[in-house]
Formats: sequence, structure tokens, C-alpha cells
Amino acid sequence: MQVSAQTILLFALNLLDAVLTIYWVRNGFATEGNSLMAILLDMGDLPFLTVKLAIGGAAAMVLWNWRNLRLARCGLSVVLFLYIGLMGVHFVTGLSAFGLVSDNFVQNLGALSESLLAFFI
Repeated sequence: MQVSAQTILLFALNLLDAVLTIYWVRNGFATEGNSLMAILLDMGDLPFLTVKLAIGGAAAMVLWNWRNLRLARCGLSVVLFLYIGLMGVHFVTGLSAFGLVSDNFVQNLGALSESLLAFFI
């Protein structure tokens, strides 16, 4: 995939993450894990969305401006991998919110992800 398409995808995933986070938090299905972003979300949707998109846009611009460097291209790939994983979290949250998976399944999945993270750290 070309760097331009990856950069656009990164920003689109950032936007989707912001919108889904607002939806899950406002409807009581999840909480914001980032304490700074949680404070902004408590202030309202617009401050949260503005800062979230500004950070995502700045990151995309930096990666785009330095796209000729291998480090930037590798960083872009890593960030996209992490954001796609985050979309998996949003997907499971949605399944849970709409009653399509049990709470026990979500707890087991959470324990598995914590174990995997502990293994790599």
C-alpha cells in the first residue's frame, strides 16, 4: 500500500476511533482509558473530537512529511497495525453492547490480551 493511502487510512481510523469512543462512552458501554482524553470527553464531545483529530492529523502530517525516511514508513505501519487492533476492540465492544457475546467471553478475551501484552513486555 502506498504511503499516501496509509496516511489517509490512519486519519480515517483516528476519526472512526473518536466517533466510536464517543458513542460507547455516552451510552455507558465503555470508559475512556486515556485520562487526558477522558477529561476532554467530560468537557464535551467537541473538545474531545477537536483534540483527537488534531493529534491524529498532526501525526499523519509528520509521517507524510517524512515519508521518504524508512523510520517514518515503519512507524506508519506500526501505528496502522495498532489502530486496526483497536478497531477489533471497538468491534468486540459493539458485540457486547448489543448482547451478541456474553460478558464472560469479553472477560476471557480481556484476560488473554493482558497475558499476551505481559508476554511481550
